[in-house]
Amino acid sequence: MSALILLAVCMALGAITVRVRPDAAGWVPGLNGFVLNIAFPALVLELIPKLHLEHGLWFPVMAMWGTALGALALMVLLGRWLGWQRGTVGALALVAGFGNTSFTGIPLIEALRGKSHLGAAVLADQAGSFLALATLGVFTASWFAGTATSAREVLLRVAKFPPFIAMLAGFAVGALGGWPPLAEDVLHRIGVALSPMALFAVGLQFKPSDLAVHLKPMTAGLAWKLGLAPLLVVLTGRVLGVGSGTPYEVAVLQAATAPMISAGILAQQSGLAPALANTVVGVGILLSLATVPLWNLLLG
Repeated sequence: MSALILLAVCMALGAITVRVRPDAAGWVPGLNGFVLNIAFPALVLELIPKLHLEHGLWFPVMAMWGTALGALALMVLLGRWLGWQRGTVGALALVAGFGNTSFTGIPLIEALRGKSHLGAAVLADQAGSFLALATLGVFTASWFAGTATSAREVLLRVAKFPPFIAMLAGFAVGALGGWPPLAEDVLHRIGVALSPMALFAVGLQFKPSDLAVHLKPMTAGLAWKLGLAPLLVVLTGRVLGVGSGTPYEVAVLQAATAPMISAGILAQQSGLAPALANTVVGVGILLSLATVPLWNLLLG
């Protein structure tokens, strides 16, 4: 649980810093750039070579992709119904579709279910969340930002996305036997900076007034991410006959995790309602500390 406390502390430090030093808000682009272009690729390069698909663990992976696709479909429908701007829909599709399955999901699952569930949790994170963000997430950001107006341009932006390039390199390294210990240690030390720096940047941007301004779309995004998405995973598991056991439990808890920090940064860098994306990520992480344990209780 210390990892989760660290995230909350980093966000609080950001909020305090910007009030003591108002110019600190200017640090955000640099911090976000480091997180998305350096720390996230380093994390991918460290973890992907270790990825081994195991029989019977398809359900948590499918749940992560289903959560992302479900958020995209739901936010498009709500956007048309409620007259949301394109940027609002795109931001919500990202922050409500991709869970922070690594830095909040894995520690929570270890604390709530034990180390026996970590293998499935890591697989859901890497083959599910990581791969989905590097492909579907970049596609979504490009489409709603209007920076790519054709399928070719979208694919080119996906191909140029640093974490996607790192993912391909990671698969190649894994096929060759993995990293030497020194290289893996360096990548790990860079990658672990992702969440603390990202949450510090979230704190720098957090404004209590944004809660009222973005209340309706924020509520819609968090209702899906923290409530409806894991509920859909529960129902899907029962329909498919996998409504029990480790893969099922991990799928539900990972689907219930807070919005992914990197997805929020991707939304901000793409110009998709930056204040809304930041608010959903910050509030979602705090709320998930209560909602994920509640889902764990419901699992029995």
